[in-house]
Amino acid sequence: MADDIRLDKVAKLRKAGVTPYPYSFNQTHHAEEIIGNFKSLEQKEVSIAGRIIRARHMGKLHFLDLLDSSGKIQVMVRSDTAGKEAVELLDMIDRGDIVGVRGRVIKSDRGEISIELQGLEVLSKALREMPEKFHGLSDTEMRYRKRYLDLAANPESRKVFVIRGKVISYIRNFLDNHGYLEVETPVLQPVYGGATAKPFKTHHNALDSELFLRISDELYLKRLIIGGLEKVYEISKDFRNEDIDSTHNPEFTMLEAYEAYGDYNTYMKLFEEMLSGLVHKLFNTHEVEFKGKKINFKPPFKKMGFVDSIKEKSGVDVSEIKDDAEAERIAKKEKLETSVKNRYHVADALFDKYVKEQLWNPTFVMDYPTYMCPLVKDHRKDPRKSERFEMFAGGEELMNVYSELTDPIEQKRKFNEQVAERKKGDEEMPPMDEDFVEAMEYGMPPTAGIGIGIDRLVMLLTNNISIKEVILFPSVKPEANGK
Repeated sequence: MADDIRLDKVAKLRKAGVTPYPYSFNQTHHAEEIIGNFKSLEQKEVSIAGRIIRARHMGKLHFLDLLDSSGKIQVMVRSDTAGKEAVELLDMIDRGDIVGVRGRVIKSDRGEISIELQGLEVLSKALREMPEKFHGLSDTEMRYRKRYLDLAANPESRKVFVIRGKVISYIRNFLDNHGYLEVETPVLQPVYGGATAKPFKTHHNALDSELFLRISDELYLKRLIIGGLEKVYEISKDFRNEDIDSTHNPEFTMLEAYEAYGDYNTYMKLFEEMLSGLVHKLFNTHEVEFKGKKINFKPPFKKMGFVDSIKEKSGVDVSEIKDDAEAERIAKKEKLETSVKNRYHVADALFDKYVKEQLWNPTFVMDYPTYMCPLVKDHRKDPRKSERFEMFAGGEELMNVYSELTDPIEQKRKFNEQVAERKKGDEEMPPMDEDFVEAMEYGMPPTAGIGIGIDRLVMLLTNNISIKEVILFPSVKPEANGK
């Protein structure tokens, strides 16, 4: 509820002819800019705006700590020079209020860069008291549910989302400069596909039909390649009806890109260039810290085989697993944590157990078994494998790349295999997409395709181990009875 004392102050402000919620304010500088350019700005007049995070007074001196989008700066108020109106206004101001300040740039007696107040405006009178420990809000649940308080209180949280914005901007510019066209594909789809996951579903009243929130935009982007757009990408919101944990959120952001006449080797070089350039642009170095250790993104990145790496650590050749019965025996022997014990899930669980966490510096993991890759061409030298690689860093997957399957007959056969697995109980396997197969029958050129999880990439670049730290409004359990 709104605070009665603060409501009373709003009334007093209005009675005094002060508008507590004005239309605008002429902001000339930000805190970081003033502090960073003190020598050139000293004794010059500036105007800044921000939220009061601390207020105190010592005799005839009042001090306000003002927080804007760039950081914090001290405002010093001298009763004898600030003016009667400004000093009287201080009695109407509380921690959490947003104010505009006009004054000279100085250093306090203690050497702190400050603004000596010459004019003060109330820009938004806060009617609620900010949480305790406002400057450094640490209640994790509150931070996720009320992200606006987190951003207001924690500069580090704001920094994460500034970096996220820069990551997406860099990727867009990189792809645009390499001749790619940004496109948009349907979020609501009559048939979902392009990945293995449970979908969210809804009903369209006018069409009287069942629709699904997309789990991937892959099959629609490939339709565009078939239509003659040679280089396309989309930075998309995808949705998967799955568990919530440190690396999974039901709503997440993906980059998917496709290039006609290329293969997975095309993207190995291109996206090695993109990631190394991105890291250097953000931090002026190729190294980032994650979980207390350094990751070096300086190219070239290491390469290793998916099948070979598992065999070396466990003795199991996953490309030779004949059927689900054999997969289940392996799962039992290896004590694998997977609810579905078919070849796909067992191979994936073996990789997670023996290899994944050891991949610290960027590593291309190459050539997965064909049964794990229904949308990928078979390896040109070994039909047991597919031309697919994933890139790992910090023990986490960052990208997935294919030499895309372009044979409609083979594609339909692989879709049928997925349908069979679905009937056996694997709910993550998608249904047949007859329309996509029909599109392929008109001819699809050789194509390279890539998917990058933007959230996981930002986690790594900001040294966060929870995906909720890099999504502004993550999914949380609904509150009940105010709890």
